[in-house]
Amino acid sequence: MHQRNFSLPLVFLLLAILASQCSGTKSSGYQITKNYRPDDPDLYDTIVKLDSIFFDAYNTCDRNLAKYAAFYAEDLEFYHDQGGLSTSKADVVESTRQNICGRVTRELVPGSIEVYPIPGFGAIEYGLHKFHNNQQPPGTPAKVGRFTAVWRHDPDGWKLARVISLH
Repeated sequence: MHQRNFSLPLVFLLLAILASQCSGTKSSGYQITKNYRPDDPDLYDTIVKLDSIFFDAYNTCDRNLAKYAAFYAEDLEFYHDQGGLSTSKADVVESTRQNICGRVTRELVPGSIEVYPIPGFGAIEYGLHKFHNNQQPPGTPAKVGRFTAVWRHDPDGWKLARVISLH
């Protein structure tokens, strides 16, 4: 049997190359899906517009959050990687009033929204966003987070039925 002797530096070099290839796909930020094209462009435009109106109400806390609250379904499930699960629409709105209004604003990462139709129900929206703490100096970097919103198309309009917010 023929035995090969590898030098220790060669083994380390091969391990370093392998490690760099494995870690090359991992980054501190999220990636936007390349070449995403909506299955239903009209639905995509609708959800993007709803997202914009919803977060404008969130960022400004206009009309005592009534406009913001109206987007949520009564059977809301809101999953937050830091705050846990909330199944109370009233609690989510009150938490926004106490912890967000005047303190935090949301910024959508341009080009990050993806919308997928759910026939007979509504749509699922995926995207990336940043939350800016307004108590910090302007220009303070904000971490990018991922979100998923399940939009239900009810007879009285579009409602956020499920939200998953990851930071």
